[in-house]
Amino acid sequence: MALTAVPVGFVAGLFGIGGGLITVPFLYYIFGQLGINQQYIMHLAVGTSFAIIIPTSIVSVLTHHKFNAVDFNVVKNYGIFVVIGVIIGTIFAATFKTKSLVLFFSIVILFLGIYLLLIKEKDKNIISEMKLYLKIILGSIVGFISAITGIGGAVMNVPILKFFGYSINRAIGSAAAIGFLIALFGAIGFLITGSYLKTNIPLSIGFLNIPAFLIFIPITTFMARIGARTVHTIDKNKISKYFGIFLLFISAKFLYEYFKL
Repeated sequence: MALTAVPVGFVAGLFGIGGGLITVPFLYYIFGQLGINQQYIMHLAVGTSFAIIIPTSIVSVLTHHKFNAVDFNVVKNYGIFVVIGVIIGTIFAATFKTKSLVLFFSIVILFLGIYLLLIKEKDKNIISEMKLYLKIILGSIVGFISAITGIGGAVMNVPILKFFGYSINRAIGSAAAIGFLIALFGAIGFLITGSYLKTNIPLSIGFLNIPAFLIFIPITTFMARIGARTVHTIDKNKISKYFGIFLLFISAKFLYEYFKL
């Protein structure tokens, strides 16, 4: 488990994703091997992932901020609607079956991976103002999807911010900041819903597994700082392509798990 925390933290800083894309599938596998109730495995993986993302994303954002790669205005004005989506999503996630969550997660990641492989980084980025209705619609959708899949939202927010003219580096830094909000409210939501359902999962509070959280945190926060620094030294077009390939791999892994259920 400790070894897995190394790439989780590094990729979290590198892509601003919070690490949920790696943490969720890994925890899903571990919890399954431990014999935890099949009905709640995905929920426990998602809730624990959110808790791990909170301190990891803080370190990532602070590092990106040193490179002037975080737009706190979009975090504030757009992030509020993402949070609303997260709150709604955590309520619905508690009623979803594990198999449904797995399929939903894999399909979303598949399309986003393809998108990032197709887009090209512009030489000059002209940022377009996001209209209020788009902030409401996109923010709510991103928050909802993030809540039921356990990801920090960057896999969706990076492409969205890219569409509105952000450079890949600034999109990643800003998405990491929004990811903190997603993780914070997502973790609280899964902790509450898991406690309400009285799941009685060993060594867990609601849908938050304490041992996994304590093992991951020291390593992911350290590696997130390294990853965030590294992204500012890599060619921007390569970053988008690496991100896209990474998402396709994760999607394939979850589709495989779906057909095994």
